[in-house]
Amino acid sequence: MREAYHDELDSIFENLAGIGRRVETAVGLATEALLSGDAALAEQVISGDVDIDRAREQVEESAFNLMLLQQPVAGDLRTVVAALRMVSELERMGDLSVHVAKVARLRVPDLAVPDEIRPTMERMGVVAQDMVARVCDVIAGRDVEAAIALGKDDEEMDALRRKGFTELLSDDWSHGVEAAVDVALLGRYYERIADHAVSIANRVVFVVTGHNPASLAAE
Repeated sequence: MREAYHDELDSIFENLAGIGRRVETAVGLATEALLSGDAALAEQVISGDVDIDRAREQVEESAFNLMLLQQPVAGDLRTVVAALRMVSELERMGDLSVHVAKVARLRVPDLAVPDEIRPTMERMGVVAQDMVARVCDVIAGRDVEAAIALGKDDEEMDALRRKGFTELLSDDWSHGVEAAVDVALLGRYYERIADHAVSIANRVVFVVTGHNPASLAAE
């Protein structure tokens, strides 16, 4: 009975990692749409979000069924509750990818990102996608060391966000308020994707160790 129960728990984490892979794809496609002005790619991200939503509902249903039928306690309960929180964050990351795609679609046939800020925005997209990919591995393997490392590497995204603000607030900015708002929002979307990835990684650490990730990172 308990073996079957833990198999179901493992299945939930496999499904979480699967959702993360969908989010990883969405982030990559949204960034490509943003930088190329490809409306079809943007639409693919926007329409595909329904699949992430459905997958989230399935994970939630599985987790609630476990709580109702098995009445987990202590560490098992911690794992189920963490899974519910993680799937919510994964869904939010998918939503943020949709926001990026919608900015791209809104500006077609033009590009939302001016040429001089393109390298910064492109790098933000790469870092965000990489962090999603890595957090999927963290979930699948419940890898504490990789989770802690992911939290430290979030510093690059923070630096890129600051750089983006510096560029759009520069006296040399000549693209008007609309473009500045687009760039500010896009930077926020990518930053939040990274923040959610770190938050999920921290939840995995807590599930595995029962300890706050900050205390482990300091050791």
